[in-house]
Amino acid sequence: MNDAIEEKQHLTFANGTRTATIWQCDDIKLGHAISKFTECFSSSASSKADVVRLHFGLKGDYKFTYKQLNRCFDLIGSHHNMMFSNGFYMTVENKTLELETFGIQFPKELFIQFTQNASAPLKRFAENIIKGNSVLLSEKWGAIDSSIQQVIQQIIHCKYTGELKKLFLLSKSIELLVLSADSCTMADKKKDVFIKNKTDREKLIAVRDLVNERVSCPPNLSEIAKTVGLNEYKLKRGFKETFNTTVFGYLTEQRLYLAQRYLRDTQKTAAEISLDLGYATPQHFNNAFKKKFGVTPYSLRNNP
Repeated sequence: MNDAIEEKQHLTFANGTRTATIWQCDDIKLGHAISKFTECFSSSASSKADVVRLHFGLKGDYKFTYKQLNRCFDLIGSHHNMMFSNGFYMTVENKTLELETFGIQFPKELFIQFTQNASAPLKRFAENIIKGNSVLLSEKWGAIDSSIQQVIQQIIHCKYTGELKKLFLLSKSIELLVLSADSCTMADKKKDVFIKNKTDREKLIAVRDLVNERVSCPPNLSEIAKTVGLNEYKLKRGFKETFNTTVFGYLTEQRLYLAQRYLRDTQKTAAEISLDLGYATPQHFNNAFKKKFGVTPYSLRNNP
């Protein structure tokens, strides 16, 4: 078994910079990129690869036209979908000065092997791929909830090496495939009740980003509502509608996943991590961690 190949890229172009990490695991390719621009402009991208693409927009707004699908998508941060075409040509227009994206490319045959006996939407998607049709999994792009976000972060911050790293990346690629398919299926079925326009959706993504930035000293709901310009009722109902959890539930998940990563990747003690993440006491942190992961912070640190 060959090891996973990791490549760091830094590109400078006339309108900005792009920093990326690419992982290659056999024929599965993963990529994470942060692009920073000096202006909003249009550019084109193309590929001849015959692969299934999982696309995750983590941050920033942009519009892109996908020639093979004959579709134009106007997207804001926190979205994902699956698509297939035999090669692609697209035009991309950034509408913010920073974009963060993550993607996975599965070989067509391997993807079909994984999905042809899966859920009904995935089976239909796989059948279109077999026929060579250009196809999108879902008409509604799914939102990046806490579970999807955490898997992406685990990949980005993976500390394994050699064959273990390859197995980890392969398992996380399949996990993201499952989570993305489930989320897109839910999005297709769900009727938006509280959030019906793009402006309010952008405000809810700003709420999520604000919570991520202030995990250790989170603002209260009234402060969040005032900051993003939503009333508390729409904030609470809209957040749950978009991310399938409450604001407090999302904050709790982020704290605990960060704590898990700190225990594995740093030398900080559980007490120090508890303090860093804003827990009232180490015991409170210990209880919350055990409830979430089934083990204490001490057990995780000593039995990684």
